Amino acid sequence: MNDQRSNTVITSEAMAKAIDHTVLKPDAVPAELEVLANEAITHGFYTVCVNSCHVALVHKLLKESDVHVCTVVGFPLGAMHPKSKAFEAATAIEDGASEVDMVLNIGALKSGEFKTVQEDIQEVRQVVGSGSVLKVIIETCLLTDKEKVAACKIAASAGADFVKTSTGFSNGGATVEDVRLMKQSVGGSVQVKASGGIKDWDKAVAMIRAGASRIGTSSGVTILEQAPK
Repeated sequence: MNDQRSNTVITSEAMAKAIDHTVLKPDAVPAELEVLANEAITHGFYTVCVNSCHVALVHKLLKESDVHVCTVVGFPLGAMHPKSKAFEAATAIEDGASEVDMVLNIGALKSGEFKTVQEDIQEVRQVVGSGSVLKVIIETCLLTDKEKVAACKIAASAGADFVKTSTGFSNGGATVEDVRLMKQSVGGSVQVKASGGIKDWDKAVAMIRAGASRIGTSSGVTILEQAPK
């Protein structure tokens, strides 16, 4: 959150509603996804976030709950053809996802090909539609501060609802400094999701106080267990 909310007490219930309960490892099996879904229902997490091949199953598991289904697109590299990302996103929406976290074209961004980056995001925005949430992963650990700002502004102009720090599969995760910079870059028009290496209550709270309104983590249950009583 911004400075106005830096002293706000964060309850475990509010934290739960900020968490995308996540399993993105390549060897995830249906039994693990069932556990993930049940944990999300029990603890009141906002979404369950899984790879796109698991969306239909997770949607079925969560059908009688108010937990949303989130998926990832172009993950984890972002170096896919825009039409491939759009197809993956469209299929995930058909299978029941209501939120899509896409990885932008990092190489194009670092090369200054900003139009390519924007069109890549717009292709996915178009198929996701206005009724679903689009988050753009900028992979902060690979970018300079100047590139982070550019990525955030491009994502906002392309219609993203969130900018997201990290995939968790590169050489670094979310930092308070990056979350703060990203929030400053997008202002009030776009939200920030912090993801990557957030495994305890204190770090999750720090991210929210820095400006994140969503936390991507596979440690959601642990985080809530550490909440002040």
